[in-house]
Amino acid sequence: MATGSDESSSTSTAAAASSLSITVEKPSSSQLTELNIKSWPKWGCPPGKFPLKFDAEEICYLLKGKVKAYTKGSSECVEFGAGDLVTIPKGLSCTWDVSVAVDKHYKFASP
Repeated sequence: MATGSDESSSTSTAAAASSLSITVEKPSSSQLTELNIKSWPKWGCPPGKFPLKFDAEEICYLLKGKVKAYTKGSSECVEFGAGDLVTIPKGLSCTWDVSVAVDKHYKFASP
Protein backbone atom coordinates (compact mmCIF):
# COMPACT_ATOMS: atom_id res chain seq x y z
CA MET A 1 0.00 0.00 0.00
CA ALA A 2 2.80 2.43 0.79
CA THR A 3 4.18 2.04 -2.73
CA GLY A 4 0.80 3.00 -4.21
CA SER A 5 0.56 6.14 -2.10
CA ASP A 6 4.15 7.10 -2.97
CA GLU A 7 3.35 6.80 -6.67
CA SER A 8 0.21 8.90 -6.39
CA SER A 9 2.02 11.58 -4.37
CA SER A 10 4.83 11.81 -6.94
CA THR A 11 2.22 12.04 -9.71
CA SER A 12 0.39 14.87 -7.93
CA THR A 13 3.72 16.61 -7.25
CA ALA A 14 4.59 16.43 -10.96
CA ALA A 15 1.13 17.74 -11.85
CA ALA A 16 1.52 20.61 -9.38
CA ALA A 17 4.97 21.48 -10.78
CA SER A 18 3.67 21.56 -14.34
CA SER A 19 0.91 24.00 -13.33
CA LEU A 20 3.43 26.51 -11.94
CA SER A 21 3.91 29.46 -14.21
CA ILE A 22 5.89 32.68 -14.35
CA THR A 23 3.83 35.87 -14.58
CA VAL A 24 5.13 39.02 -16.25
CA GLU A 25 3.59 42.47 -16.04
CA LYS A 26 4.49 46.06 -16.92
CA PRO A 27 4.12 47.94 -13.63
CA SER A 28 3.14 51.58 -13.37
CA SER A 29 5.51 54.00 -11.63
CA SER A 30 3.01 54.28 -8.75
CA GLN A 31 3.00 50.48 -8.40
CA LEU A 32 6.83 50.47 -8.23
CA THR A 33 6.73 53.19 -5.55
CA GLU A 34 4.06 51.29 -3.59
CA LEU A 35 6.17 48.10 -3.67
CA ASN A 36 9.25 50.15 -2.60
CA ILE A 37 11.29 48.34 -5.30
CA LYS A 38 14.40 50.51 -4.76
CA SER A 39 14.77 49.15 -1.20
CA TRP A 40 14.95 45.53 -2.45
CA PRO A 41 18.37 43.83 -2.86
CA LYS A 42 19.94 43.80 -6.32
CA TRP A 43 21.29 40.86 -8.30
CA GLY A 44 22.80 40.56 -11.73
CA CYS A 45 24.26 38.00 -14.11
CA PRO A 46 26.07 37.99 -17.45
CA PRO A 47 24.66 36.42 -20.62
CA GLY A 48 24.52 32.61 -20.43
CA LYS A 49 22.29 29.73 -19.39
CA PHE A 50 21.47 29.28 -15.72
CA PRO A 51 19.45 26.39 -14.23
CA LEU A 52 17.46 27.72 -11.26
CA LYS A 53 15.14 26.24 -8.63
CA PHE A 54 12.96 28.57 -6.60
CA ASP A 55 12.47 27.42 -2.99
CA ALA A 56 10.36 30.49 -2.27
CA GLU A 57 8.20 32.75 -4.43
CA GLU A 58 10.30 35.53 -5.95
CA ILE A 59 9.14 38.87 -7.28
CA CYS A 60 11.72 40.76 -9.30
CA TYR A 61 11.88 43.96 -11.31
CA LEU A 62 14.36 43.99 -14.17
CA LEU A 63 16.33 47.22 -14.59
CA LYS A 64 18.32 45.74 -17.49
CA GLY A 65 18.46 42.51 -19.41
CA LYS A 66 16.61 40.08 -21.60
CA VAL A 67 15.67 36.55 -20.51
CA LYS A 68 13.91 33.50 -21.93
CA ALA A 69 12.91 31.23 -19.04
CA TYR A 70 12.31 27.59 -19.97
CA THR A 71 10.31 25.69 -17.33
CA LYS A 72 11.74 22.25 -16.57
CA GLY A 73 9.81 19.57 -18.45
CA SER A 74 8.36 22.03 -20.99
CA SER A 75 9.58 23.30 -24.35
CA GLU A 76 7.69 26.58 -23.90
CA CYS A 77 9.41 29.69 -22.60
CA VAL A 78 8.42 32.96 -20.98
CA GLU A 79 10.27 36.06 -22.15
CA PHE A 80 10.89 39.11 -20.00
CA GLY A 81 13.29 42.02 -19.82
CA ALA A 82 13.99 45.56 -18.64
CA GLY A 83 10.91 47.21 -17.15
CA ASP A 84 9.11 43.94 -16.36
CA LEU A 85 7.82 42.89 -12.93
CA VAL A 86 8.14 39.10 -12.80
CA THR A 87 6.64 36.68 -10.28
CA ILE A 88 8.19 33.21 -10.08
CA PRO A 89 6.26 30.68 -7.98
CA LYS A 90 7.74 28.60 -5.19
CA GLY A 91 8.82 25.16 -6.40
CA LEU A 92 9.47 26.15 -10.01
CA SER A 93 12.59 24.78 -11.72
CA CYS A 94 13.63 26.53 -14.91
CA THR A 95 16.60 27.53 -17.03
CA TRP A 96 17.22 31.19 -17.67
CA ASP A 97 18.67 31.81 -21.13
CA VAL A 98 20.05 35.32 -20.66
CA SER A 99 20.82 37.10 -23.95
CA VAL A 100 21.45 40.56 -22.41
CA ALA A 101 23.08 40.85 -18.95
CA VAL A 102 20.51 41.10 -16.13
CA ASP A 103 20.39 43.71 -13.39
CA LYS A 104 17.35 43.37 -11.13
CA HIS A 105 15.80 44.15 -7.78
CA TYR A 106 14.28 41.08 -6.11
CA LYS A 107 12.29 40.00 -3.08
CA PHE A 108 11.41 36.55 -1.75
CA ALA A 109 8.01 35.94 -0.19
CA SER A 110 8.07 35.47 3.56
CA PRO A 111 7.80 31.81 4.62
